[in-house]
Amino acid sequence: MLKIQVNKIQKMGGVRIFSGILILITVTAYISFFLFYKNKIMPGVYVASYYVGGLTKNEAQDLLNNNVSVPEKIKVLIAGNESEISLSNLEFRYNFEQSLNNAFDIRREKDLKSQISVIFPYSRVFIAPSYSLNKEKLNQEILRIGDFLSQKASLPYLYIKNGEVILENGKPGYEVNIDDLNKKLDQNLSTFNFSPIEITTTKVDPTLDEKAASRFIERGKKFLGKTLTVVQGDTTISFDDEKILPLLDSVKTYNQKGIEQLTTEIASQVDRNPQDSVFIFDENKVKEFKPSKEGVAVNKNELTNKIISYLSDFEVNGDESNVEVPVDTTQPKITTDSINNLGIKELLGRGSSKFTGSITSRVHNIGLSSSKFNGILIPPGEVFSFNNTLGDVSKYTGYKQAYIIQNGQTILGDGGGVCQVSTTFFRAALAAGLPITERRAHSYRVSYYEQGSPVGLDATVFSPTTDLKIKNDTPGHLLIQTIFDASQKTLVFEIYGTSDGRVATIGKSVITSSTPPPPDLYIDDPTLPTGAVKQIDFKAWGAKVNFSYKVERSREVLIDKVFYSNYQPWQAKFLRGTGNI
Repeated sequence: MLKIQVNKIQKMGGVRIFSGILILITVTAYISFFLFYKNKIMPGVYVASYYVGGLTKNEAQDLLNNNVSVPEKIKVLIAGNESEISLSNLEFRYNFEQSLNNAFDIRREKDLKSQISVIFPYSRVFIAPSYSLNKEKLNQEILRIGDFLSQKASLPYLYIKNGEVILENGKPGYEVNIDDLNKKLDQNLSTFNFSPIEITTTKVDPTLDEKAASRFIERGKKFLGKTLTVVQGDTTISFDDEKILPLLDSVKTYNQKGIEQLTTEIASQVDRNPQDSVFIFDENKVKEFKPSKEGVAVNKNELTNKIISYLSDFEVNGDESNVEVPVDTTQPKITTDSINNLGIKELLGRGSSKFTGSITSRVHNIGLSSSKFNGILIPPGEVFSFNNTLGDVSKYTGYKQAYIIQNGQTILGDGGGVCQVSTTFFRAALAAGLPITERRAHSYRVSYYEQGSPVGLDATVFSPTTDLKIKNDTPGHLLIQTIFDASQKTLVFEIYGTSDGRVATIGKSVITSSTPPPPDLYIDDPTLPTGAVKQIDFKAWGAKVNFSYKVERSREVLIDKVFYSNYQPWQAKFLRGTGNI
């Protein structure tokens, strides 16, 4: 019994000794392992494909520096085409120090259990190298490559040829997968892989099938011969059908980008800064005048929506109407009514005319004679005479010879073109609602006065027999301003004053009868060589025309009359040469 107990004691002692030896070996191995790797990277650690386990950080950095060579550029390939990404332009560099700090921290856990596990079989750990680059430049470079390597699809569009709507059905293309390029570039740089990057594309096919193409063409036909007109104040801008069709989109109904470009074009003609008023009065005449004007800026987003709404309504209902341009306004610092005490506060009426096709001398005479009226003040109650302000018209006062109507003939005479000025002033006085006390129409219809204006709104003058007179029956002075544009062949009269609330209505011109011109007349002229023909007068249809003119203030009728014009038929006349050649 005693012997058995002794044996047990001996066996237990042996186990204790073995356990102690095992613990001693383990502790010794543990201490030796961590002492060995105290300044070295733990085993099983890689930076990309480079094994750095067992190396100090300096040794590992030397390994990377000696083996990793960063090229200037990386090629990008797609469908047989190639481009390059310049790493130097991206300010690219590897941060090996940071990469190895990350590697060194691997398997340096603080708890004992984790530390012990490091000594025994382990898995490999791969560290992606740290790098830096200019992200803004990278985005620009990737977008550039995307644009360069993409084959852009052509969208279907409509155009007009010989009065018919034609469809250009576009063509397919492909787009570079930008996200794929970004991802693959990061993968390559993170593995020291500088080989060419092959990227994927996405096919884009906007072409229409037969049914869709037919529907698109039918949409375009609705706009044939139509006009999109936008209005803001005195500015009117029109776009014909050739300008409208590109606004249609085969997929999204309307071409948002095209409409936004159109609104930008409109804004360039409408936008203006606020204008302070200027009023300089000297020697009973306004030497310099600028009315105050609000600054206006087109609200492009709202205008885009209004144009889309107009196009949509037209397609559905066929409704044609002007598009009012929405604007944001800014007030001037100095207003017209605050800068003078003559009652010149606001624009009362505006008249305009065109004289496209006028000879140089006629244009000169229009500019000279219209300048006589710029800055003229008409006191309250005064009857204003056009001829008195115009003064003498002759070569001695600077006028040149141009065609005039005299004694039933069209001849060259001093001051041809003056009636363009009287006609424009007549229209401004009508718009202002002023009494016209004397007016006479031309003997025959003159094409200049029907450029953008109805027939019958003209006024001829010829001193001393024929005058144009108006009366200032407003509560303040009237100021006349003229705007002459020789390059655009336009003339504008503006009348400023104090509004008393009157509203003028100019009726539609009515032609009650028409008379054809007489046969052409040929006159023998021995001063011209035989066979030569020179036209000295031009044919015109005769017509009797009238329009109504009504001026009201509140419920009171101030003026209610009808203007009549009796245009004679006019014969074309030619000189026919009979002289010696």
